[in-house]
Amino acid sequence: MRTLVLLGLVGLAAQLVDGSLGMAYGVTSTTLLLAIGTNPASASATVHLAEIGTTLASGASHWRFGNVDWKVVLKIGIPGAIGAFAGATFLSWLSTEIAAPVMALILLSLGLYLIIRFTFRGLDRRNLGKPLRNRFLTPLGLVGGFLDATGGGGWGPVGTPALLASGRIEPRKVIGSIDTSEFLVAVAASVGFIIGIGTAGVNFAWVGVLLLGGLIAAPIAAWLVRHIPPRVLGSAVGGVIILTNSRTLLRSDWIGAPAAIEYTAYIVIAAVWIAAVTYSVRRHLAERDVGEPVLDKANNPDESAPAKETPAAEHS
Repeated sequence: MRTLVLLGLVGLAAQLVDGSLGMAYGVTSTTLLLAIGTNPASASATVHLAEIGTTLASGASHWRFGNVDWKVVLKIGIPGAIGAFAGATFLSWLSTEIAAPVMALILLSLGLYLIIRFTFRGLDRRNLGKPLRNRFLTPLGLVGGFLDATGGGGWGPVGTPALLASGRIEPRKVIGSIDTSEFLVAVAASVGFIIGIGTAGVNFAWVGVLLLGGLIAAPIAAWLVRHIPPRVLGSAVGGVIILTNSRTLLRSDWIGAPAAIEYTAYIVIAAVWIAAVTYSVRRHLAERDVGEPVLDKANNPDESAPAKETPAAEHS
């Protein structure tokens, strides 16, 4: 019973993160499932089965609020499903001894990406306009889907920043389209795992409580994203993922680090993590103090303000 309650809280927390960042449900959930000793393929299968429900609910909500670009969903989701099926088949084929450190390495890389990106860059909200091309979306979907299945998560960490960085789709539609297309990825990965390891390796009670926690958190996340800066949340979540998966790697047969080195590594990681979150908070406060007046004027223009003068260069 204690495990089920814990997993329900994991699902709730992971969906809060995912709803705020447009990423990290799978990475967060899989990391914590591995931490309690779950087999890598079973952990990823459990998370993806739960994601069928959470992504369907999330996608429906985003569609309701006009946050979905359906052309992007299809162009990235179908290749993503193909990549996810291939990744699930690959992970199911690996032995547990090999799969655990492989998954931990992928998750660690994604954690490093999250903490570096959000600590130093935050969410890039500039430049909107040109259409996204298939030659960009197709390989992005294939890679994101493969990493999502083999790493137990990765669709959001790969897809969301890439679409934001393209500057061709507004941020709310980036998150909405990625969350909606993830339904296709979750279904394909789940089918791949069922074919590869069967249903015996999946604890459906765990799937149910992860799903329940995610469904409860979905509307809360919509509110939370307005109050907790993505920059700070991204740094915090990245640190959790790095710390947990470093533990798996340090204790694996690949490394087998002595206890002294292991705990020294934890101290260093924790120090860097605290510094990253502190920096993110300070940068957010500085940018808010500078940027909020501009955003307020843009969103709520003062009708009494004088009209903007036309630059002299326009008359030349």
